[in-house]
Amino acid sequence: MLARNFLHHQWYPSNQRGKAPLFNVRTMYMVYSHDNGGNDPSTDSTNTSSASPQSVVRTVCSLVCQSYHQQTHIRAATPSKINLPSDFNSLTPDQAITIVASLAAEAGSMVALSFFYWAIGFVKFRNFMRFYIVSATSLISNGNLGRANEVMQCMVESFAEIGKFKEAVSMVIEMQNRGLILNSQTCNSILSIAFGTGFTKLTENLFEEMFSRGVSPDSSSFKLMISYYCKIGEIMGASKWLSAMIERGFIIDNPTCTLVMRSFCENGHVNRASEYFNIFLDRGFTPNLVNFTSLINGLCKRGSIKQAFEVLEKMVNKGWKPNVYTHTALIDGLCKKGWTDKAFRLFLKLVRSEYYKPNVHTYTAMINGYCKEEKMLRAEMLLARMQEQGLVPNTNTYTTLIDGHCKVGNFTRANDLMVLMAKAGFMPNICTYNAFIDGLCKKGKVQEAYRMLNLIFQNGLQADKFTYTILINEHCKHGDTKEALGVLNKMVKFGYLADIHLYTTLIAVFCRQKNMKESERIFEEVIKIGLIPTQKTYTSLICGYCRDGNVSLALKWFEKMSEHFCEPDSITYGAIISGLCKESKLGDAFRLYMAMLEKGFSPCEVTRLSLAYEYCKKDECGTAMIVLERLEKKLWIRTVKTLVRKLCSEGKVEIAGIFFHKLLDKEVNADHVTIAAFMTACYERNKYALVSELSERISKGIG
Repeated sequence: MLARNFLHHQWYPSNQRGKAPLFNVRTMYMVYSHDNGGNDPSTDSTNTSSASPQSVVRTVCSLVCQSYHQQTHIRAATPSKINLPSDFNSLTPDQAITIVASLAAEAGSMVALSFFYWAIGFVKFRNFMRFYIVSATSLISNGNLGRANEVMQCMVESFAEIGKFKEAVSMVIEMQNRGLILNSQTCNSILSIAFGTGFTKLTENLFEEMFSRGVSPDSSSFKLMISYYCKIGEIMGASKWLSAMIERGFIIDNPTCTLVMRSFCENGHVNRASEYFNIFLDRGFTPNLVNFTSLINGLCKRGSIKQAFEVLEKMVNKGWKPNVYTHTALIDGLCKKGWTDKAFRLFLKLVRSEYYKPNVHTYTAMINGYCKEEKMLRAEMLLARMQEQGLVPNTNTYTTLIDGHCKVGNFTRANDLMVLMAKAGFMPNICTYNAFIDGLCKKGKVQEAYRMLNLIFQNGLQADKFTYTILINEHCKHGDTKEALGVLNKMVKFGYLADIHLYTTLIAVFCRQKNMKESERIFEEVIKIGLIPTQKTYTSLICGYCRDGNVSLALKWFEKMSEHFCEPDSITYGAIISGLCKESKLGDAFRLYMAMLEKGFSPCEVTRLSLAYEYCKKDECGTAMIVLERLEKKLWIRTVKTLVRKLCSEGKVEIAGIFFHKLLDKEVNADHVTIAAFMTACYERNKYALVSELSERISKGIG
């Protein structure tokens, strides 16, 4: 406004102010030339820094107009690039503000915008917020809201570079009170910059601000939100924005679809990825080969081979032919499932294909399949075949073979492969050494494993999380808790966080040693560092307390499982039921046993036998029958045979006889071991009538 008043005051005669101008900025160049004796202002020897502020403004405005109109032949929707003398970079920020406002008022938005882009090429203008505010306000006054949004985008980008992103966003929101109507392009630009600077919460707030101020997010807005959450692995966040996008009727594009499939699958949400893929198809999305392959790869890694082949069938029906990457994903999935014969048939199909041939990843996947089955000769043959085809094995190929040989104990060949690997220009990495350490530990050569660990350090490598995990698991397997904790402390010291599975292993070994105090200490540490206990974590503690004869504490931990959304399984139920049986708390044991059956769990033989036997000891045969009656026929027969023999060994032949007759009702031909055990027990206790009755029934074949 000041700039506009300045122009109005300087160039309009007093009797013409408020009327149409006698001349405008476009004629300034001619006026200025006349005032200076016809000299070109660009060749004036007087430096702009020594000129008066008003003459500098007039000079620059004139030159901007001249430069702009000289390029009319290349003008389009974007502002022309203007050329100003280098000495004009001595302009002050306040002068630049006056110039851009003057140009917008008198020469039009595009001329002003051309000067704006020239000015922000200099740091002093680029980082001067008032320059952006005046530029945008001037454009708003001209009714050019689209270009005003463009200025705001530049401001946010420039201020984000100097760490003032929040201030810039606040000003954008403030500009809405000055007449700026934000468009989706500006919002998307801000969202994109916000993701790059890590202002996630601010971004979500901005998205909501868009809604509240009447800006309708477009498909790009949603794609930005989805892409960001996928890239940081926050699947719930990505899922939220995907659902919102679908609800608004937008269709996903191919690159975003690929990102969603990969991210969801890599983070263990394969089913959800598959569901969204089908929703996309129903909404008219046309997937490409990469989209299909991404989902197939995710399904294969999860072991859902049947679903992967169903997606392959859809893909072929839509006219896409699987490429080498699609085949490699399927081969890898089949091999991990243990179906190497099927994988090899698919591999041969690829070998015979006219369009695609197996690459190094395909061969490595097939070699890995044979290594898992310990078919090392076939794995070596594939390596030779691969080299014959001119393919060069990579670090992963060699490491896969080395791992296979280490698992079968062939450390000589594994060492030879490591030498060949180095000669081929591939240095062993930590995964290669981990294969050695794991193989040595599995063969009981722990000291050699530690020598290999020293070799890692000598070669300038650092042990990783998996190295430490292998060693801790090995020490736990042998009950060497002191060494296991020592390795864990080193692991934490070097910045690696143990996962809940490793902590559960440690808890389990202390529980087996009845060191419940240490088990609880580790559990408390797990909670403290923010890990979530699993069902196995709780089951280990419950088993430990039952083993230690402290069923009341076991029940306490059993009830605490729900705090972390853990559900007991048959092992959890079995442990606590057995513990309650030992303490003759049969009512509680029976209640848990029935709850277990209601949830569809099949009790193990120890659980069902323990509970039935304890009731038999109390001469409560009817309840013992109820315990067993819901079992499948085969399980019932096996359990009753074992129960009869156990009762006989304890001298309870009358109760054993009741169950034996029940057994004959379901199976005429009782096994000789059970018959012999029963008869021996009867003879020892002079229960000849029981023997006679049973013998008569068996001889008559009554069942």
